[in-house]
Amino acid sequence: MPKTVVAIRHVHFEDLGNSQTVVEDADYAIPYFDAGIDDLRALRTENIDLLVVLGGPIGAYEDDKYPFLGDEIALLEQRIGSGRPTLGICLGAQLMARALGARVYPGPAKEIGWAPVTLSDAGQASALCHLNEVPVLHWHGDTFDLPDGSERLASTKLCSNQAFALGANALAFQFHPEVDGAHFERWLVGHASELAHAGLLPQVLRADTRRLAAAASQQGKHCFRTWLHGLEPE
Repeated sequence: MPKTVVAIRHVHFEDLGNSQTVVEDADYAIPYFDAGIDDLRALRTENIDLLVVLGGPIGAYEDDKYPFLGDEIALLEQRIGSGRPTLGICLGAQLMARALGARVYPGPAKEIGWAPVTLSDAGQASALCHLNEVPVLHWHGDTFDLPDGSERLASTKLCSNQAFALGANALAFQFHPEVDGAHFERWLVGHASELAHAGLLPQVLRADTRRLAAAASQQGKHCFRTWLHGLEPE
């Protein structure tokens, strides 16, 4: 029987991306749950082999505007507290940080575009070693404090907490190692207002993606595959 990875999605184009083939190759079935539409309270952690919480253009602290965030945080508290495999990307990483008691807040500036991250010693020894010196996609304005008990894996000058792990089974990325360059045009359309407000040109991001996404996607797959193989039994 295939294992199950439940992916919580906030906007349709921010999906599992290149990691989908990795989890499918590892014999996972992949139901998506759309936050704000599907009832996340109906999910039972014992029936989920891997939980992935994906990105989205809202704040992890905006419970008053988006009440479903409370359901996601409650689910993450259960998952991480029981040591069950959990992966967060961008907003998902911020929600993991909140679930672990850390503060999430606006960063000093938006970080949008392709640039490498600096790996810590722990990052070099982790699945993120595949991303060393690889330009990856950043697309966020918020940041978070490092949760107690976790290890910082990666940083940039603008954002000190770009990735963290709590044990072998909880991994969070502020950046986007899952991005599939073939579908990047959906990002440019979906985030058109944000780009205009930030004064960023889609032509520049499109050109950078054509130049950098293929290598980043390949290394991202290696990263996800290594992490999945290193998961500890529950």
